[in-house]
Amino acid sequence: MRPPGAKSVGWALVQAARLHRSRIGDRLAALDLFAGQEQVVQALAAAGTMTMGDLAATLRVRPPTASKTISRLAALGFVERRAESGDGRIVRVRLTETGLAKAEAIERLWDEVEAEILDGFDNKERRRLRKLLRKAARNLADAAGVTGHEPEAEIDGEDDEAEPALIAPDEAVLRSL
Repeated sequence: MRPPGAKSVGWALVQAARLHRSRIGDRLAALDLFAGQEQVVQALAAAGTMTMGDLAATLRVRPPTASKTISRLAALGFVERRAESGDGRIVRVRLTETGLAKAEAIERLWDEVEAEILDGFDNKERRRLRKLLRKAARNLADAAGVTGHEPEAEIDGEDDEAEPALIAPDEAVLRSL
């Protein structure tokens, strides 16, 4: 039976995204993480220390969503929170040693799943797919009036215009964690 959106790019994208999240989710369970939490760990690994506001902005979620996820990760011993000296309203978050180890394991896991996704793609196809997905994300962000797409550093030696970072967790997924 032919799926209802067989000729739709959106349908294919949703199916690939669902399969990706499922594959990542299965592997994250072995690390005591749920889908969405790994992106918080990855963001903190890249930045070192972040305020809760900066973390929410990076993940493109509401501050209460980021706070709830951080609370859960803190309970697992993966992150620690500290109030800013002089202004207790500002909370800084960083990974613990356990969290740093999780970040390394997450990176390996993502690399493995990425290899599965791109099996049979040559380097030119990989770059083209990445570029097309970023362009689609920009179009959707523009249509939705979403701001905050920071340009990434040059990728693979491409001299194309700066492209936004794409990977942002589904806020509903993070809220459910």
